[in-house]
Amino acid sequence: MDHFFRRKRVGLLKPLLSLSLVFASFLMIHKLKVAEKDAVGLKHVRDTPWCGPDCFSYKKRIVKNSLGSSDLPVLSNTVDAQRVSNKTPASWDAQVLNCSEDASVRTQDWFKRLDPRFHQFVLHRHCRYFPMLINHPEKCARGEAHILMVVKSVIEQHDRREAVRKTWGKEHTVDGKRIKTLFLLGSPTTGKDTKNLQKLIEYEDRIYGDILQWDFMDTFFNLTLKEVNFLKWFDIYCSDVQFIFKGDDDVFVNTQNLVQLIDFKVEDHKEANLFVGDTISKAIPIRNRQSKYYIPRELYDKPYPPYVGGGGFLMSSKLARRLFVVSEDLELYPIDDVFLGMCLQKLHLVPEMHPGFRTFGITRRKVSSMNSEPCFYKNLIVVHKLSVQELLRMWNVVHSEGLVCARKVSI
Repeated sequence: MDHFFRRKRVGLLKPLLSLSLVFASFLMIHKLKVAEKDAVGLKHVRDTPWCGPDCFSYKKRIVKNSLGSSDLPVLSNTVDAQRVSNKTPASWDAQVLNCSEDASVRTQDWFKRLDPRFHQFVLHRHCRYFPMLINHPEKCARGEAHILMVVKSVIEQHDRREAVRKTWGKEHTVDGKRIKTLFLLGSPTTGKDTKNLQKLIEYEDRIYGDILQWDFMDTFFNLTLKEVNFLKWFDIYCSDVQFIFKGDDDVFVNTQNLVQLIDFKVEDHKEANLFVGDTISKAIPIRNRQSKYYIPRELYDKPYPPYVGGGGFLMSSKLARRLFVVSEDLELYPIDDVFLGMCLQKLHLVPEMHPGFRTFGITRRKVSSMNSEPCFYKNLIVVHKLSVQELLRMWNVVHSEGLVCARKVSI
């Protein structure tokens, strides 16, 4: 994992970078101020300090909730008893991380043959839980949320988060079921203007109060850290939420169809082990070194278990807690989708394939007319890989009273 290393910039690169970040910051602050005016009742007073480079020495800190208090919500005796019996902490307990590399791995022959780009991941993959920079323990309090929409994002993708908040991530009630939304973030990656970006994300969270942020760098290999840190967070704070939708910030989600799917599963008493999405079976590790998903043989040399595309999937809270338990006994894997498949395999479960989840798009050909046909979207649940403009346009068209689909469309 490369979240332990930051390099100093030299020459004119740093001043130029800072100037560009300042300009971008002004633009983003202007957009956030406009959003702040519209977010009546959603403001939260926060006083979480940001410690700059010192964050990466993992000094002990107190993460304040959206009300500006370090106190956690009062929990019922029943919930407390359940947590004690399951050995689950009552609050986030990863306050200090003293995580040096596992030097013993360097002596292993397989490590010496391993592609160097995986060295830091392997040397630090025992580093599992990280301090929180932004927390919202109140999000699931008082049993208000039935479905938690959990969105993977990075700090720079403010426009995508805004689009999600205006569309499928808008907190509202569908058929009597309360939907709430959270975005999962790490820290800015090496080479970014970390201080300015962190201040921007804290300001965004003051407006919306919907961000969970951990103190690890937001890199591709660290996506699995978002999975395990969220599972632990959910196990601690979300005792009453029934279902979790987990997806990326560039997907279209038809919330009405998602709720209907949940209702069907509940009626059939099949919700306990619910894990449904765009299932990938009989996959093997990609050996092409140019691929984003390249995995060397030294790291993994057998077929993958069935797993779902991480663009969007639905699971029950009961299963999420079981996944948290088994995940603690598994070595972290650099592809987060596959890692969850490994957790399911350990539980002797197979994810359910559903044609309404299209995490690879409706068709693989971007120019296909089907990719922009509203009636396809109206009858699906999740479609991946939409730009901000495409998401906003498609959401408005699909929910337009003027849209008439003569019959149910299938592909």
